[in-house]
Amino acid sequence: MNTRALRETGLDTSTAVRQGGSGRSRPGPRCGGRGSGTVYSPRLYVTQDRGMGFGFVFPGQGSQSVGMLADLAGGGDAAELRDTFAEASQALGYDLWALVSGGPPERLNATECTQPAMLAAGLALWRVWRARGGPEPEVVSGHSLGEFTALVAAGALEFAEAIALVRARGQFMQEAVPLGSGAMAAILGLEDAAVIEACREAAAGLVVEAVNFNAPGQVVIAGDRAAVQRAIEAAKARGAKRAVILPVSVPSHSSLMRPAAERLAEKLAAVRWQRPRLAFVSAVDAAEHRDPAELRALLVRQLCSPVRWTDTVRALAARGLAQIIECGPGKVLTALNRRIERRDDLECLALEDGASLAAALAAVGRS
Repeated sequence: MNTRALRETGLDTSTAVRQGGSGRSRPGPRCGGRGSGTVYSPRLYVTQDRGMGFGFVFPGQGSQSVGMLADLAGGGDAAELRDTFAEASQALGYDLWALVSGGPPERLNATECTQPAMLAAGLALWRVWRARGGPEPEVVSGHSLGEFTALVAAGALEFAEAIALVRARGQFMQEAVPLGSGAMAAILGLEDAAVIEACREAAAGLVVEAVNFNAPGQVVIAGDRAAVQRAIEAAKARGAKRAVILPVSVPSHSSLMRPAAERLAEKLAAVRWQRPRLAFVSAVDAAEHRDPAELRALLVRQLCSPVRWTDTVRALAARGLAQIIECGPGKVLTALNRRIERRDDLECLALEDGASLAAALAAVGRS
């Protein structure tokens, strides 16, 4: 799978190279939201006087690549990487670090492998940050899959249990829709409300919804392939600068993922949860949550609800943060964050290698 186009959209693809099974929307977990056709009024974000702290955000799928974290693997941070990937490998039953460092790319890009790999990579960087004396952030968040990493970092979930959860999550998503029946597309240069209206017009009895509100003028839609194709044309007719099908088949975060959400709910209910020691802002509703029951429900909802990243970043910025630091391979979220919040006193950084780690430590005064 070619992930370059996915990185350019900032999309957590939650994609599958191979899929099977079937399933359509049916009553189950609470899903939907902005992408389901309701135009929400703009949120009012009030900056809180909490001092100039910083927040961490964790990326999802689309940022992975063979050889990621290689810069840290041969230096003084190797122990944290080795231990993190060894723990993940034990939970998975195969050598995850060998896959990340040597490929093949098609296996790494298979969602049941990508999701554990991105979780392990994000947590490894978190552990390196802490080992180098980096302080804990005031708040954490994540883009779709990245919410699992954020909750592990915050102490709400055990790492090994989270690895097993995201592998199951990927499998359930693959099996939720028949092969080739779903699609996703990036709509660029169009207001959110216009994208939602294009989806409503194009549905014609099928499913097509806005599922990722990634940044102003950048929305991803998903649903039945035929309806997505019609929505692309409807978006172009409304003035979209670009509207293109993405190289994925799983319609992530659409209501077609409800069967996967139902299956994931059972897995989440069997996991031990703790109240997070750090503030956690969910990209499902751009609000802070700490109650374990709420966290479980949000991770179910997120599978079939839009990712509200624009609102989430604005909610983080409203806390008066000095830095928002992306902790994970790639710089997808950092690019989006800079488009969302252009405040002079807010620095958006990416934490993915030795140089960026040193820069981030210096930014928070721990160089």
